[in-house]
Amino acid sequence: MLRPGTLISDRTPIWSLLRITFTLLAGYIAAAFLVAAIISLVYEKDISTINEVIDPEMAMPLLIAQGLMSFVAFIFFPLIHITALEHKPLWPLIENRKDLGKTLSLVLILGLAFPLAISPLAEWNAHMKFPEFMAGFERWAREQEELLGKATDAVTSFDTIGGLLIALFIMAVIAGIGEELVFRGLIQNELWRGSNNIHLAIWASAFVFSAIHMQFFGFVPRLLLGALFGYLYYWSGNLLVPMFAHFVNNAFGVILRYLYNIKAISTDVAEDDAAPWSLVIVSAVIAAVMIYQLHKKRSNERAETVHEPY
Repeated sequence: MLRPGTLISDRTPIWSLLRITFTLLAGYIAAAFLVAAIISLVYEKDISTINEVIDPEMAMPLLIAQGLMSFVAFIFFPLIHITALEHKPLWPLIENRKDLGKTLSLVLILGLAFPLAISPLAEWNAHMKFPEFMAGFERWAREQEELLGKATDAVTSFDTIGGLLIALFIMAVIAGIGEELVFRGLIQNELWRGSNNIHLAIWASAFVFSAIHMQFFGFVPRLLLGALFGYLYYWSGNLLVPMFAHFVNNAFGVILRYLYNIKAISTDVAEDDAAPWSLVIVSAVIAAVMIYQLHKKRSNERAETVHEPY
């Protein structure tokens, strides 16, 4: 019987997940020190307070620092973990490339429709109220949300093509590659190997993916996105597929923000307002059709071979 998931460790799943966690923490700490050192060289003001960190003058340097941190923590260190610490090849993560072009075309449409389809949930989550006994947590979460919102506004204030291209590379390309490598390529595969339950692995890794962003009033839509990326990886057997879906989702938001900044549109994507219901319904139908087609494609591939791609 073939084991589930792509083998990225010969250790027990629990021990492997602990080593992955250590790798991510080490990568984050190393990236934080590196970014702090670089900023201290190019920025003369005191950056010890959040108000200084989101200084408008720091918008582009902070965006580049975010990209550097993402690259070091989510790409460089995980790659070292797989190849140097676990001594595993990378190619099994992208082994199944059958009809990849067709798959990516379906994913492109899905990636544009899905955020619109779940926008009412995003609006609900952004304005949700916690029970009275969680009032303290709600206040803290709101404060964190406001601080992160200010930081996001600062680094997405670009209004030039150059700024847009830099933001797309950092917030869509690097984030798409790195986060999918970690949450789907590493964590989901190990959870699948440990539980032998792909659905548990997908939703658990999606939960961690959403929680690690520390934005509780965007937790639900990010959880659903994480689950979608997880199923795309499972159905396709190729990590490039969820990476592309992640890129499309983030790029869509970055482009909408740019259009808002140059006053080409009046809707600020950062406000988490639901799309008009007519657009929500159409998008939901399109997303459902794309998901059905991607699932059907995997079912057809399984019927053609004795071995399930992973």
